[in-house]
Amino acid sequence: MEKKILVQKFGGTSVGDVEKIKNVARRVIAAKKKGYKVVVVVSAMGDHTDDLIELAKKITDNPPEREMDMLLSTGEQVSISLLAMAINKMGHKAISFTGQQVGLVTDSVHCKAKIKSIGTDRILEHLNKNEIVIVAGFQGINQEAEITTLGRGGSDITAVALASVLKAKVCEIFTDVDGVYTSDPRIIPTARKLKVVSYDDMLELASLGAKVLHPRSVEFAKKYNVDIHVRSTFVLDEGTIITGEVKEMEDVVISGVVLNKEEAKIKIVSVPDKLGIAAKIFKKLADSNVNVDMIVQNVSDNGRTDISFTVFKEDLKKALEVSKALVKSIGAKEVICSEDIAMVSVVGVGMRRHAGVAAKMFEALANKNINIQMISTSEIRISCVVNEKDGLAAAKAIHTKFGLDKKK
Repeated sequence: MEKKILVQKFGGTSVGDVEKIKNVARRVIAAKKKGYKVVVVVSAMGDHTDDLIELAKKITDNPPEREMDMLLSTGEQVSISLLAMAINKMGHKAISFTGQQVGLVTDSVHCKAKIKSIGTDRILEHLNKNEIVIVAGFQGINQEAEITTLGRGGSDITAVALASVLKAKVCEIFTDVDGVYTSDPRIIPTARKLKVVSYDDMLELASLGAKVLHPRSVEFAKKYNVDIHVRSTFVLDEGTIITGEVKEMEDVVISGVVLNKEEAKIKIVSVPDKLGIAAKIFKKLADSNVNVDMIVQNVSDNGRTDISFTVFKEDLKKALEVSKALVKSIGAKEVICSEDIAMVSVVGVGMRRHAGVAAKMFEALANKNINIQMISTSEIRISCVVNEKDGLAAAKAIHTKFGLDKKK
């Protein structure tokens, strides 16, 4: 019988030092002994990527993105080679490849590249030789042979993309948590682990700042019907399955609450309320590869309005440059920036079938005297921007209000 392919991904904390790398090697070998052809995707060791970023900042506060890709892509080369050495030392054949070597081709957007295609011939060749294949996460190459990276958390994307092209039914994502919780258990200790989460719920949770999975990896999984099993590197317990909707999810109104402090708010004050102005603002931001999350436009007063929007703090400098350059050309007054905000969100496919979720959320915040600055809704999520100092209290109040605390 043909062996099934299993893709496993290990994050930076999983390979943080030599002993952890040896532990990962044992887990990979255990999967091979169960009869799988194993492909492993690995991140850079521990805080290595952060250390490289700090090195760059000591040279310049505005490094060229091409050179950042060249620098950051080296981190995974260290971990994949060390893991291959560990597996070989334990008596099993393993070989490591960079993104370029396996033919992971991306577009040309440095630091946030998107995968266009992945070659499988080289991987399958070595799997058929009974070897474990180890691939560097987070990186690829564009059509001009330039090294690119997929953005922070990009190893998740590499793993799920590989699982899809290799037709692996499951992609195991190993991390320092043992599954997906109703909220971050490090800040809300009463959060419960979920056995199963739908693609749609997980996509919203990840997009809103839940750090378990990269949202683009969930998009891949949904598109190609790849189940993701999120589990801990350090214990053998089952984790959380990310999959299509199943019967046990039907009665769950809210899957989780997310607290995100990684965004900032920009307000363009006194914008002329004319046709096409908003389109011009957000096209300029898009052309600069700035991802805008929440947008609120005030009611027009005397032909002028304020437009507020949120961006990730990593894009803030670029977003401010674009916004300030626009002020004169569109005839606005000024740009105001607020970094002391937090976004708290509730997510659940079950919201489609249940009324009153928003009212319940707002009541929870009102009971704690927490003021809402901005509101955004979709079919399966509601998000509120509050003052950063109120963020944790807001998340806890909402989590309790929806009955998500684990039973004592």
